[in-house]
Amino acid sequence: MLGLFIGGLVGYMFGRFPGFLIGAAAGVFLTQYIKRRLWQKVSHVQTRFLESVFAVMGALCKADGVVTRDEIQVAERLFTQFRLSGENRERAKAAFNRGKADDFDLDAELQHFLKISGRQPSLLQMFLQVQVSAVAADGVVHPAEHEMLVRIARGLGLPEAQVDQLEAMLRGSHGGGAGQAGQQSSANQLEDAYKVLGVSPSDSDAQIKKVYRKLMSENHPDKLAGRGMPESMRDMAEQRTREISHAYDVVKNARQNG
Repeated sequence: MLGLFIGGLVGYMFGRFPGFLIGAAAGVFLTQYIKRRLWQKVSHVQTRFLESVFAVMGALCKADGVVTRDEIQVAERLFTQFRLSGENRERAKAAFNRGKADDFDLDAELQHFLKISGRQPSLLQMFLQVQVSAVAADGVVHPAEHEMLVRIARGLGLPEAQVDQLEAMLRGSHGGGAGQAGQQSSANQLEDAYKVLGVSPSDSDAQIKKVYRKLMSENHPDKLAGRGMPESMRDMAEQRTREISHAYDVVKNARQNG
């Protein structure tokens, strides 16, 4: 409607009523063209997002020299979690196998993804989150895997602290305990909550609240989808916001009761 109105108004200025009709038609055509181009761009980013995610995942699973059956099953579970079927599933499998190859160029893949993602921090963080989730389905990130995760983060231009943040988030989703072990777990949970938020215990309540709101806004699933995150990854994006919210609750409650 906006394109029709603006095009018609401009046309009327130059050709009265006939100009209005021509301008309105041109405005509608231009609006539809822009929408198609934007959708094509987002669709391209979504496709490359999936391919790069699983290619890098293949390389990451081989970080210790061999891809185990368990790691392959993790990738297959992610195919299901992301609701991949048909052509997208085959693309993901092919990308995973490409990443396992001895001649796979990890750094080149990361640079390519940086280019097609427009270096948007929220997309880069989601990319890294998928990798952490893949190697730590059992709640544990092994040293060789951590080292490669740090390499991936640096290749994406993200600080190493992002890896620590995501690993802390993962531990939070697997946390638990009872008795004395549970008390120690609570102390560790608070430490991890600060890491998830990327804040320090010395920060003020107002500072932490500001960071929390910024994180929630940046990681909103609708915003991520509009920037190129595949719709199939919405569940993971929603889980991330829940974990950020949980971390904030842990910090807030500890400060209120401390």
